[in-house]
Amino acid sequence: MSVQENEVLVKITSAGTISIPKQFRRFMDVQKGEYVKIILEKDSLIVKKVTIV
Repeated sequence: MSVQENEVLVKITSAGTISIPKQFRRFMDVQKGEYVKIILEKDSLIVKKVTIV
């Protein structure tokens, strides 16, 4: 992933949801129905892939 592709503007819907851009999902190998962990750190949100067994 190049430096230009590591930032993407996304819109928050009225339901409060956002979409993870396709190139990010591919890079993280995240598929529909899988879980991610959202971490609040100062003024940033961190998204991490998790495996639930």
